[in-house]
Amino acid sequence: MELVRQAYASVAGLYIELFGTSERVHADDLAIIGRHLVGRSGTVLDLGCGPGHITGYLRSLGVDATGVDMVPEFIAHARAAHPGGSYQLGSIENLAVADHSISGILAWYSLIHLPPQDLDGVLAEFRRVLAPGGTLVLGLFDGDEVAAFDHKVVTAYRWPVDEFSQRLARAGFTEVERLRRPSEGAHRPHAAIAAVATEG
Repeated sequence: MELVRQAYASVAGLYIELFGTSERVHADDLAIIGRHLVGRSGTVLDLGCGPGHITGYLRSLGVDATGVDMVPEFIAHARAAHPGGSYQLGSIENLAVADHSISGILAWYSLIHLPPQDLDGVLAEFRRVLAPGGTLVLGLFDGDEVAAFDHKVVTAYRWPVDEFSQRLARAGFTEVERLRRPSEGAHRPHAAIAAVATEG
């Protein structure tokens, strides 16, 4: 993940310019995020928050959202752009929060650079921190098979949604909604999954 951090740090300014506001997020994506994370009591972590735009959007809707990212340039921008928010440097692989203490997690395209063999460990970490009944919402690149591709920043992976959902189930999550969108122009096929942490 250090290579990923360096890659995003090197293009942070351009990334913020292109994607750093919630207006740049598809309306359907904001809707599924809102359906599952707005109105929750307790803290919601926006993991891989980037410039903090979705964290800020959630906070504007009354969510106690904290943004976490491993790129210092993103955290600095988020703190400046959303001074009332909470933004922290951190890693999705080792979250600095207590077991079962979080009510929701947003991982919006935060897992796309994760090698497939590392996914289960990260999902287990998400399950560790989520309270029973807590919600995970994530976005990913959709595909017919698990495969690496040349993302504009650094190598990324696409996943068949059914297979990703099976990984979630193994980690202790139950899918409650999915959204799929075919490729549009330069945009690759997209999928979103909302899942609930099972009891126990």
